Amino acid sequence: MAKAIRQIKKEARTREEEQAEAVAGIVRELADNSEAILTMISIVKNLHEMGALDTLSALIEKRNDVGVIAIQQINKPEIHKTIKNGINAFNFLGTIHPDQLKTMLSGMSKGLERAADSAEKEDTPSLWQLGKSMRTPETRATMAMMMEFLQGMGEGINEVPRHKK
Repeated sequence: MAKAIRQIKKEARTREEEQAEAVAGIVRELADNSEAILTMISIVKNLHEMGALDTLSALIEKRNDVGVIAIQQINKPEIHKTIKNGINAFNFLGTIHPDQLKTMLSGMSKGLERAADSAEKEDTPSLWQLGKSMRTPETRATMAMMMEFLQGMGEGINEVPRHKK
């Protein structure tokens, strides 16, 4: 009969063998991902040339002080309102149909151009000239759109409960 195995002989690897295997694994991964590594090196080089790495390093070194200042700023009531307003603005933009927004912004752009041009002119139109301009199709279309806007805004205001100070 055979003898029972009482000891398992482990082959102990030397520190040099472990290091050689680790280096081989790193080299293998570098070779497999060379394009990504080169891109990362390029990004880090550009960040260094911009001075961003120095800034980031300083921020990390002073992280406790920076954290305290950031928390103090975030705890201000104005910042709370800013955050809420930002969220409300994004929610508002999400409700607008892109084609409607494009139409409105295009009209605003043209209107701003015309306003800037008229501001450069030295002569101010008379009341008679202003009255005559009310009859143009462009002015009437704008006034009709603004009236619809004002009516819709009034409906929206009446739907929301009013806050008392």
